[in-house]
Amino acid sequence: MGQLVGQLEGKTAVVTGGGTGIGLAAATRLAAEGAHVFITGRRRTELDAAVEAIGPERATAVTGDISDLADLDRLYDAVRARGRGLDVVFANAGTASFATLEQITEEHIDRIFQVNVRGTVFTVQKALPLLNDGASVILNSSVRADDGVAAFGAYAASKAAIRSFARTWANELKDRGIRVNAISPGTIDTPGLDAVVASPDASAAGMPVTKAQFAAAVPLGRIGRADEVADAVAFLASERSGFILGANLYVDGGENQF
Repeated sequence: MGQLVGQLEGKTAVVTGGGTGIGLAAATRLAAEGAHVFITGRRRTELDAAVEAIGPERATAVTGDISDLADLDRLYDAVRARGRGLDVVFANAGTASFATLEQITEEHIDRIFQVNVRGTVFTVQKALPLLNDGASVILNSSVRADDGVAAFGAYAASKAAIRSFARTWANELKDRGIRVNAISPGTIDTPGLDAVVASPDASAAGMPVTKAQFAAAVPLGRIGRADEVADAVAFLASERSGFILGANLYVDGGENQF
C-alpha cells in the first residue's frame, strides 16, 4: 500500500498492545505518517524499547492492562494532558489461549472475554470524550471469527464480538463523523504466533504446531508480516478511507476468502 505521505501529521493516536507484534508495527507506521502515538501494554520493558525505536518525540508509553479500567483511565489522562484530543484509536490488545469444547474451563473463557471483549469495549468507551470529530476507530478482529478452526472456540467468539461492535459503533458514532471499522488479520508472524507454536495446548487440541503448517493454509503460500497489517491500519486511519464505515478489512493472504 506504501507510505501515505504524512497524512496523519499533527494527529494523535492510541494503540493498545503496542509493545510488540501487530501493535508495534501499527504504532511505528502511524508515527511515520506524522501522528504522535500513545502505546500501552502490560510489559514496561517492551514499551520502552518501542518508544526508543519509534522515537520519543513521536511516541509515549503508558503501562497498563486494558482489562483494568484504572489503567485505561491513566492512559487517557496522558492523552488528555497533551491537549490535542484523539484522532485514531487502534484497539489491538488481546489475548489468546486454546481449548476444545471439552477442555474449556471457567478461567479460560473468563480471561479471553475479559480482555478481548470487555477490554475493547472500555478502550473505546473511555476514548469517546477525547475523540475529535472525524476520528477513526479501528478494531482488531481475526479471520478466526469466521472459520471454525478447532480449539479456537472462545477466542473466535471474542473476535466475532469485535466484528459486531464495529458495525454497531459505526452507526452510533457516524453523526460525529467518527468512522469505526475492523481489520481481520490472518496468520501473522508475531511473537503471539511463536507462543501458539510453542504451546503444549496447541498440540493437545490438535492444532497446527509449526509455522509451515499454518502457511500451508494460506493461498499465497506464506504467513503474513506485521507491517502488512500496519499498512491496513494506516489506510483506515487516514482520510483515504473516508468513505469506508463499519467495514471489515481482511489482511489474510486469501486465507479466509475461498
